[in-house]
Amino acid sequence: MAFKEKIGVRSVRLALTVLAGSVLLTGQAMAQEQEAIQKVEITGSSIKRIAVEGALPVQRLTQEAIAKTGATTVADLMQALPAMQGFTIGAVAAGSDSGGRTSASIHDIGESYTLVLLNGRRIAPQGSGTSVNLNAIPMSAIERVEILTDGASALYGSDAIAGVINFILKKNVQGVTLEATYGGPEDRGGSAWNTSVTAGFGDLDEDRYNVLFSYRHDEQEKVRATDRSFARSSFVPFSRNGKNYIWDRTSTSASPAGATVAYKNVNTPSTAFSPYLLQNGNCAPDNYVTLANSRACGFDTGSTVEIVPQSKRDSLFVKGTYKLNDNMNAFAEMALSRFDLTARIAANPVPISIAKDSALYNTYVKPYLTTAQQNDIKSVTANYRSVDWGLRASNSITETKHLVLGVEGELGAWNFESGLTWSQNAIDERYTGGYAKNAEFRAIVANPLFNPFAGTQSAALQSQIDASQFNGSVRTASTTMRGFDTHGSRELFDLPGGKANIGVGGDYRSYRYEQSPDGNANDSTLYNYNAKPAYDLSRDTYGVFVELLAPLTKTLEVTAGARYDNVSSIDNGISNKTVGKSDSANTYKVSARWQPVQTVLIRGSYGTGFKAPDMLDIGQPLVNAGFTAKSYDCPFPGTQYCRSSSTQYNELSGGNENLKSEKSKQFTLGFRIEPSAAFSVGADLWDVKITDAVSAVSEAQAFGNPALYNSLFGLYTEPSTGNTYYAFKSLSMNIGKTHNRGIDWDMSANHKFDFGKLTANLSGTHMLKADYTVPGTADQWTNNMNFYGITDKVTFRNLIKLNVSFESGRMTNTLIASYRNGYTDAEATVRNVGTGKNEAIRLEVPSYTTIDWQGRFAVNKSTTIRAGIKNLFDRAPPLSLRASSGHQIGFDPRYADPMMRSFYITGNYKF
Repeated sequence: MAFKEKIGVRSVRLALTVLAGSVLLTGQAMAQEQEAIQKVEITGSSIKRIAVEGALPVQRLTQEAIAKTGATTVADLMQALPAMQGFTIGAVAAGSDSGGRTSASIHDIGESYTLVLLNGRRIAPQGSGTSVNLNAIPMSAIERVEILTDGASALYGSDAIAGVINFILKKNVQGVTLEATYGGPEDRGGSAWNTSVTAGFGDLDEDRYNVLFSYRHDEQEKVRATDRSFARSSFVPFSRNGKNYIWDRTSTSASPAGATVAYKNVNTPSTAFSPYLLQNGNCAPDNYVTLANSRACGFDTGSTVEIVPQSKRDSLFVKGTYKLNDNMNAFAEMALSRFDLTARIAANPVPISIAKDSALYNTYVKPYLTTAQQNDIKSVTANYRSVDWGLRASNSITETKHLVLGVEGELGAWNFESGLTWSQNAIDERYTGGYAKNAEFRAIVANPLFNPFAGTQSAALQSQIDASQFNGSVRTASTTMRGFDTHGSRELFDLPGGKANIGVGGDYRSYRYEQSPDGNANDSTLYNYNAKPAYDLSRDTYGVFVELLAPLTKTLEVTAGARYDNVSSIDNGISNKTVGKSDSANTYKVSARWQPVQTVLIRGSYGTGFKAPDMLDIGQPLVNAGFTAKSYDCPFPGTQYCRSSSTQYNELSGGNENLKSEKSKQFTLGFRIEPSAAFSVGADLWDVKITDAVSAVSEAQAFGNPALYNSLFGLYTEPSTGNTYYAFKSLSMNIGKTHNRGIDWDMSANHKFDFGKLTANLSGTHMLKADYTVPGTADQWTNNMNFYGITDKVTFRNLIKLNVSFESGRMTNTLIASYRNGYTDAEATVRNVGTGKNEAIRLEVPSYTTIDWQGRFAVNKSTTIRAGIKNLFDRAPPLSLRASSGHQIGFDPRYADPMMRSFYITGNYKF
């Protein structure tokens, strides 16, 4: 069977095969016979050609393939692909300032190494780097998605080391399509719905113009931790190997407050205890005796978190195209999106100074100190959690505006396209609950009725508490990209295998990242608050490339490309100084496809790549970055800046103006075999090596060996108490190396029965290597393969997806099984209930498999109804003792879905 499947033919098989890795499209034999077939530009090449299974591994998702997944967001769609690992999920918005940002990461190489394009052009990233927020992509306007799982710096420049994801939007649409979806889990919370309208009028060929309009609105309800048994508490009892354990992730910032007493003698360690526990013999509700200190209570923060934030999304895509003449079109595109997310986590931890000999001191602290301790007091702090102010709620509104003006067509022998782009991603972060105004809170603290060591505050204080709530913006930030690009391709001369083609092009882009703290949100207006830093960083980039496609014989085709890029130094608009140095890179790529017989294709590539550091990696001053993810003992015991017992320390982050671009070398080698129209199999081996990788020593490394990393510890002074403690500094450096290798594979089969057609596809990614140097070192290698490593994540050796579809008349049923292998979890200190002693263990987290079902019924040519069940067998996320990447406790939201079994129904009507 020849490789000759036209676009649009065998659509069901196309949809399934794409999920795995490649699609067999119009082949060379057909190309020679059907010269009228339209040439298209494939992601990963600048040369227009007849669509064909090429030298590079490109996965494609059609509209039907997308619909069959039941995905309701772009992130759900992309992050479910076997080739995707290491991305950011929206759920980590709880307790962060991400705004619910979601990303894509090919082969676990990293989101910042995965280039995301919209209609073949860059879109403004979120933040100072290059990672695109997938919430900016208009879901209802997507025609198809092309995923190049190979490096492409020689064509696209910086950031395409892992590969490229190109969202190709609809065009030349006539008529109107209405669609609505409603769904939700079987358990409480998490209901979601969306509705969209897509309309187009005018035909380019007949009317010389076309206008396309697509709008969609989504809403997602929250899921509370207490809505799911696996996430409902920070105090987690569990069994392992026939023994019972308790994992304690409670916080010593509690309600009622705990007390910490520091002493003048630096050789005397601080004393921490819970007055409520010592007075009553037990902890208050929602508190547990901590495993680290039997005299202290820990507050159950995990039970208060919303593990899935509530959100609303609006997206609009408009495109107008006008046919200037028979060979040239002018077009304008506008993509707008607004993502409104509210995340809620535990009430704010606020330290309060307690004066010696005050009523609170005499009642709640002094009775539990020795005379020697009382005479040596340096400070007394109430570690209070302000539950009477409610949960901390942050509302982030992220808006993306993307405008393109361009022309495309043929000019003489050239196929060309040029465009101007203006693109911006902006975020407004607001606090809407749980944060107290500074003056008002201090007035409450001075009120004799206020008692941080009591479970709840006096009702007489409630009006003061309500009046002290801060509600407003704390920062705005934006990244603005302006650019111009042009590229073209043409046939050159005859070769034994056909016409040689050349592609040339270039692009120029300027980036500006700005962050402005709100004037009403600083350490003088909010209690115990660190104002967001102000940034105004900008830089320019430009690049030119050339690509040559040479069909050397009827069976062998070779493509070679090269590119030059220049990245300027960074202009700091606040200090009016230039930071860092300009950098340039020369990259190249050579690829080949060999088809010895019509049923066999062998392909491969070798190339180089580069990535410019994020602007903040270079230009960020040392700023407060929150707290460490885990609790640690003092890095330098017996010194004056220790906190009491094991607790979280502040974290500071900063840039390095001496950073240079990261470099990569990579290759692919693959094959496809299609012995008949009913069966095909393929696999691609890929290998990526990165040098000069930007990395930073992790908190676990630094606290594990503070003598070695003593330069990474600084000092932090609490705004509320004036107390100074050690803080961990996370600093960027160009010392890392990574080496990733794996195989993307797939098998597809179909069979026609008298009563219908069965189509099946089995696909996956098998990781062979995921090595990297220990952050801060140049030659100490480690990896995260099936292991929760020092980078606080896991690389899964096997991700597999099975897609089976049966089409009979107007009804199509689809089953999708998704598999993720098990792994060794993060190390955690737990209490052995039997021995009463603490132990350090690592759980073996089991594999995670879910099965989804969808039924599609074509009522008529205009109306289609889909109904589906996700996680058909209600598989719960496995227990994980990880203590990073989100405030969710008891499971890892990056690797398992907390929704459990859920249902949805979609209606689609065209007219």
